[in-house]
Amino acid sequence: MLKRLEYRLLDESNHYPTLYTYQHIDELEIAARCTCDFFVKDGVLYEKTSCSMEVLVYVIYVKEVDNNVTVYHDNIRDNGKKTRIEIRHFIEDVEQYPLLFTYELRESKEVLLYLQSDYFTWSGKEWQKTSSEIDEDRKIYVLYAKPTGVEECP
Repeated sequence: MLKRLEYRLLDESNHYPTLYTYQHIDELEIAARCTCDFFVKDGVLYEKTSCSMEVLVYVIYVKEVDNNVTVYHDNIRDNGKKTRIEIRHFIEDVEQYPLLFTYELRESKEVLLYLQSDYFTWSGKEWQKTSSEIDEDRKIYVLYAKPTGVEECP
């Protein structure tokens, strides 16, 4: 069933103004967005503070992050019904986080499972998720992770 989603600014003095509204959005996509720690839209980076269910709308409350959003220069392409998720190596104090790999997934539930995972194995190493975001400017979900030091058994 399709629902409505709003992103609202966490600003009580201004009655939590609505930043963005999405009509007729899939509940699994709403769940994936609620899982993300960050939201990028129109070149602005927001941090999720909370989520709520109201009578006719789901709401994600955000606050603007003071630092500039990292801009990744990749080709945005029409990939049909597929959803992209990118895994990046989180390293303190770098301007761009190195890209490890990108997946193209057909179903929202696959994206949700990736976003909810705390650990994954890639290239023979265990990685721990540090945060996740939806980058609407690039039409992609992003997981940031760091290696745990655990090697996969041969």
